[in-house]
Amino acid sequence: MNEPVVQPAGNYFDKYGTRNPIARYLMKGFLDTFDALAAASRVDRALEIGCGEGELSIRLARKGWKAEGCDIAPNVVAEATRRARRAALDIRFSTCRIQDALGCFEPANFVVCCEVLEHLEYPREGLRVLEALSTEYVLVSVPREPIWRLLNMVRLKYLPNLGNTPGHIQHWSRRRFVEMLSERFDVVDVRSPLPWTMVLCRVRR
Repeated sequence: MNEPVVQPAGNYFDKYGTRNPIARYLMKGFLDTFDALAAASRVDRALEIGCGEGELSIRLARKGWKAEGCDIAPNVVAEATRRARRAALDIRFSTCRIQDALGCFEPANFVVCCEVLEHLEYPREGLRVLEALSTEYVLVSVPREPIWRLLNMVRLKYLPNLGNTPGHIQHWSRRRFVEMLSERFDVVDVRSPLPWTMVLCRVRR
């Protein structure tokens, strides 16, 4: 029997719109890596699970991709929709939990799930959903531990929890995360934009 995917809402922080120069530098590395891995897939239809404020779907749509996405938090979905409209892009964003996504979306050839798995009580069940939603590729990212928590502590954040961001209940090093993905997918490329691990996977059929 499959265990249920428990997806609590994460703490909302608009990391893409931050004015902090260090955070902006780190986000540039994240986005440059995302762009490179998306381009390497050579496909054109994306489904983003855990879309947040819609930045990644919007980036893809601006490059001519057909994109849609979902998030568990209605206020975040509303913000993603506003941003897509301001950019004059036709992107459908929905409020949906990852465990319900199979009943809400048609499979896409590129499924994106960035900064979501660390919030799941049963991340392997989350990966099962992503696999079922993709016909070709899955791109996932998570905080790279222990670097993520160390950087939080350096900036004096979340010290009582040893730098753990609220809502993060899973913690992976690069090696452990890739090992988990390899149980279900063929790993195509692994990148480490500080302080994340980002992996492009191919679905096994």
